[in-house]
Amino acid sequence: MPAEFTPQDVLKIAALANLQLEPEEIELYARQLGEFLAYANDVQQADTTGVPPTASVNLTLAPDRPDVVRDSLDIEEALANASDADRSQLHGGFFKVPRVIG
Repeated sequence: MPAEFTPQDVLKIAALANLQLEPEEIELYARQLGEFLAYANDVQQADTTGVPPTASVNLTLAPDRPDVVRDSLDIEEALANASDADRSQLHGGFFKVPRVIG
């Protein structure tokens, strides 16, 4: 993995991301990306011999909450605070919201 980025590399990445960069940004990002990759290379050099693969760093798992069957709200109770709701039994009761797709 190369640890240096050229301005041309940054411009290629910027084009893929549909970004327009100022000339000073190109130089800055080339330097920053190079520093990031150099650090990533350093991390990859760490000796992990004898370290088991880790699926999670959370050593204490939260217990699952047991499922409890309960009655649900009836339509009138669920729609009690709705300013504009369809309370008809025909449709089962729905909240009405403003149209957002034209």
